[in-house]
Amino acid sequence: MQINSLKLLNFRNYESLELQFSPKVNLIYGKNGMGKTNIIEAIYMLGLTKTFRSNTDDIVIKRGKNIAKIEGTIKDTISNNYKIIISNAGKRIKINNNKVERVSDYITKVNIILFNPDDLKMIKDTPSVRRKMLNIEISGISGEYLQLLNHYNKVLKQRNAYLKAFNKKKQVDYSFLNILTDQLINIGLKVMKIREEFIENINSYISDIYTQITHKGTLKVIYKSEFLKKSKETLQKMFEKNISREIFLGKTIFGVQHDDFEFRIDKEIVKEFSSVGEQKNSIISFKLAEIKNIEEKLHKKPILILDDLFSELDEEKINNILNLIDPDLQTLITTTDIKNVDKKLLKNAKIFQVNNGIVKEE
Repeated sequence: MQINSLKLLNFRNYESLELQFSPKVNLIYGKNGMGKTNIIEAIYMLGLTKTFRSNTDDIVIKRGKNIAKIEGTIKDTISNNYKIIISNAGKRIKINNNKVERVSDYITKVNIILFNPDDLKMIKDTPSVRRKMLNIEISGISGEYLQLLNHYNKVLKQRNAYLKAFNKKKQVDYSFLNILTDQLINIGLKVMKIREEFIENINSYISDIYTQITHKGTLKVIYKSEFLKKSKETLQKMFEKNISREIFLGKTIFGVQHDDFEFRIDKEIVKEFSSVGEQKNSIISFKLAEIKNIEEKLHKKPILILDDLFSELDEEKINNILNLIDPDLQTLITTTDIKNVDKKLLKNAKIFQVNNGIVKEE
């Protein structure tokens, strides 16, 4: 899979931009704040419909404009035209100029693996940040997962509203609450199973990748869920036992909405014991393991984006990472300077210089 062309209108600091990419390595360089990350943000958004830099999509619209457009030709077995139109009123997505109604029908078609310095939040930040990342990564390869997740969140919201009604002594029906609980358990078990399988697949690759980058340590991802290794009957008893507490709090206290995961190197928690460099290597190993997972599950190669790869890592680690990347994988790399970039990489790359919203091909 590869992106052949990108066209932007009123996106971030670009009023108008058209680029053609190499099917191999693309190196985008320039000083910070010039618009490098805006380019890869547009590519990412073209594939997953959302920006990775904000919770709101209309933030990408250029100041003083009412609408932004991202358009690109992406080749899988055949080439298709993808388009996203963003305005304050919402977002429209199209494939070959045909409107796509359901996001789940769109995002599984383009597989993009992104490493960005903010991904360190996967280690440093709260469980909600890690769950969001996990949901994005799995949704990119499973439309069924996204539909299950949306259904689960809908039932959860309805159940919480019902629990609050109990708390306020309103007339409510226990039998309907039991129905909602049963639905929550059934859907939650399916969500948990898909997450568990995803993490297991990552773990089948991640330790070997991490060792090849660092030449030391065993990296593993530990999945945590209140539903993990529990039967439906056990979960029903848990909910029954704690119903009074849930009514008092006015919310559901068990469920996959509390799931989390952590990275461990030689059984030590990376968040607590590792340096920034080790954390970055852990995340990059996770991303490269995702590529292996996509190749195994979908039998195709994703697009790889490495944003600001060269900061915080020494030359040896960088070269080890680059050597692990399949030469047939389309890769986009951003950096502030190309002086220290490996000459072999420069020779084989298509190079773009970015300066204050102006992109020149070198």
